[in-house]
Amino acid sequence: MTVSARAMADATPDDRDRYVDLLRVASLGTVIAGHWLMAAVSGDGIGNLLALVPALQVLTWGLQIMPVFFFVGGFSHALSYRSLARRADGRPVYAAFLRARLRRLLRPTLVFVLVWAALALTVQLAGRGGGTLTGAALRLVTQPLWFIGIYLAMVAFTPPLLRLHERHGWAAFAALAGAAALVDVLRFAFGVPYVEFLNFAFVWLAVHQLGFLRADGRIRRPGLLAAAGLAGAALLVALGPYPLSMVGMPGEKVSNMAPPTLALLCHGLWLVGAVQLAARPAAAWLRRPRVWRTVVAANGVAMTAFLWHLTAMLAVYGAQLGLGMDLPEPATAAWWAQVPVRILAAAALTAGFVALFRRFEAPAPAPAPAAVPAAGPRAALGITLCLLGVLGLSMTGLGGLLEGHSATLIAFPVTAPAAIGMAVAGAWLVERSAPARRVRLRG
Repeated sequence: MTVSARAMADATPDDRDRYVDLLRVASLGTVIAGHWLMAAVSGDGIGNLLALVPALQVLTWGLQIMPVFFFVGGFSHALSYRSLARRADGRPVYAAFLRARLRRLLRPTLVFVLVWAALALTVQLAGRGGGTLTGAALRLVTQPLWFIGIYLAMVAFTPPLLRLHERHGWAAFAALAGAAALVDVLRFAFGVPYVEFLNFAFVWLAVHQLGFLRADGRIRRPGLLAAAGLAGAALLVALGPYPLSMVGMPGEKVSNMAPPTLALLCHGLWLVGAVQLAARPAAAWLRRPRVWRTVVAANGVAMTAFLWHLTAMLAVYGAQLGLGMDLPEPATAAWWAQVPVRILAAAALTAGFVALFRRFEAPAPAPAPAAVPAAGPRAALGITLCLLGVLGLSMTGLGGLLEGHSATLIAFPVTAPAAIGMAVAGAWLVERSAPARRVRLRG
């Protein structure tokens, strides 16, 4: 049975942290708007506006807001795991926790992947996969899935890192941040090969750890956190080998994003401090019924909108080309004049995709912990396969399905079909790792 956003909003407990829900929606919405703005499509293919106009790269210090999403994830994971553990009566909860956190994330993601895989296969069988826009779309449409793969890793590591947080507090965060700094020293000062890839874990898990600190009310001086993070990022960019942009730029030798750098971690610190400064006034604003109902409704479809927003944008450009309309050169006055129209059209198409696929994001009650043989190892294997499959697909894209196109994932080549197979098999293992009896979780 589907529950309306109004009913969910009216049933909100008084002690729920509504600001976290707003941050989740706002962070994904900002990423969507940034992608729509940065895409610079011309007759020659798809470029990046920030690469064409380097002065605009400073905007990424506000638009690269994914650290806020991971910060919110840490907060929610801490509340959910503790809520489940209190109901467990000493039983293992790892498998139940993984299944509870992943169902709402994996179902819409796998539907998106399977629909696009079917489209890609159809296009390539018809011999139309080599067109400029079509080929670019098949490469690009899965790229945003990287963040889902990283998020899956955060869910997997929540129990041990939460225990470290409960034992050591800020010192646990400092250890992760120090490890990220050491990785950059080994990378840039000593040229140690491949060490930079460790920061996919250290940087993002450090940001995730800040969510644990928020859950326990231990971020007491957000202004100092924001100032320290902003100053650190500015100094690293000014004095070190770090680029100005907090998102990846085509052709650059060093990216702050892939792999993440200490500069990106400092950027995350300043964003976390900044949003914490706004928490009190935002909480009062969210007490307004109409505002809260809007946030609840948006939160219920945010992941679906994120998954399909690039599809909508590419469809808008495809329609322009299909209708024989000239595409202005990116960053020209004519191009900027079309931006509002393109964004409105992409938003409308995204709303259509949300209406079509939102049911796969509908929340489901969480499984209760119970004695299921080998549940923990099965769930651990399942989430590992999921994150490797999703990360692999974000790298390979869906072009060249019939030619065996591959990308290197942790020193091993992976193809798109193999990545999809890993993700589906992993989701099945996680789903089978917990019993059918259910409880409700917070967060």
